[in-house]
Amino acid sequence: MRKAAALLSLCLAFPAAGAEPGPPMTAAEFDAATVGRTLYYNSGGLSYGVEQYLPGRKVIWAFLGDDCRKGEWYEDSGFICFVYEDNPDPQCWTFFDTEDGLLARFRGDPFGLPLIAVEESPEPMACLGPNVGV
Repeated sequence: MRKAAALLSLCLAFPAAGAEPGPPMTAAEFDAATVGRTLYYNSGGLSYGVEQYLPGRKVIWAFLGDDCRKGEWYEDSGFICFVYEDNPDPQCWTFFDTEDGLLARFRGDPFGLPLIAVEESPEPMACLGPNVGV
């Protein structure tokens, strides 16, 4: 019985693969929800990375424990797409505003684990490596 309860709580903690938690956020909604904030993301219950959202659709991203990367975001056909200084290939996501925080699904991977913003801070990121003090 304990195993069934644990499995049920795990299933409830993560949205079903491919299930949509509501309408996707628009670019304006995403900007309003993120600008001036630093969000810490988990995937599958594990720490994934942190992103600081700056005015003018600028961002600073880092996988946890890695160097910071400057970038920017834009809207493309309903997706929020990011490009970074070390990778010009767009990384496009669909964002949802949920009770548990922002939820992001990667474009073209509807059955993959989503990213979930589990913590936020109004403070800038603490960057490692070449962008120290960004």
